[in-house]
Amino acid sequence: MLGRVGAIVSHEDVRHGPLPRLLLLLTLVTGLVDAASYLALGNVFVANMTGNVIFLGFSVAGASQFPIAASLVAMAAFLAGAVAGGRIGKRFGRHRGRFLAVAMMIEVVLVAAALVVAIMVRGPFPEGARYGQVVLLAIAMGTQNAMARRLAVPDLMTTVLTSTLTGFAAESSLAGGPNPRPLRRVAAVVAMFLGAGIGTALLFRLGTPAVLGLALVVLAVADAIAWRHAASSAGWTVGTE
Repeated sequence: MLGRVGAIVSHEDVRHGPLPRLLLLLTLVTGLVDAASYLALGNVFVANMTGNVIFLGFSVAGASQFPIAASLVAMAAFLAGAVAGGRIGKRFGRHRGRFLAVAMMIEVVLVAAALVVAIMVRGPFPEGARYGQVVLLAIAMGTQNAMARRLAVPDLMTTVLTSTLTGFAAESSLAGGPNPRPLRRVAAVVAMFLGAGIGTALLFRLGTPAVLGLALVVLAVADAIAWRHAASSAGWTVGTE
């Protein structure tokens, strides 16, 4: 289903080549990873920083189920990942395909490390392992978000949907707008929804390693595709320093 939608979406804007399809896969990964982090790592998001800021507000006001430390650690690690993504973009940003491939390779390594930790623990995470998982996954998601921001494919930030949903409604024919890229916007919502749903189902039935394992497989496939385009001279690959 996602592949079919991705094929349709990719034809909406030839300026971006295969990027929409690949960013849809990363959006799916976001749903998987945030399902694992929120449900298994103690009410914390590793991709959705808006949620963590709100959780901090809850905690300061006395809501004990949202630990302050976890949200702060996730935010700090996410920012570190975003810095790393920015530096990778500075080095490889002239070629969007190569930039995507390198950034996703870093993400693959981080998620693979988180998977190894999850396999070794085999049960509820002790505090040290839990924070280690948060750090690894939040760095990965920060790198991903910085990468998506630099690639600047409309409606595909991969870790947030607020602007996508706002555009879908505010620019729709109901609002008298031009209704641009409706399929891409719907596909982004569907991808994150599927990631969260599948991630939750796997977590409850098979545990955290299954969720992170699937996320790793999706990332590895997307990265392999990106490397195929790393030497392409097609117009969509041209970026900036």
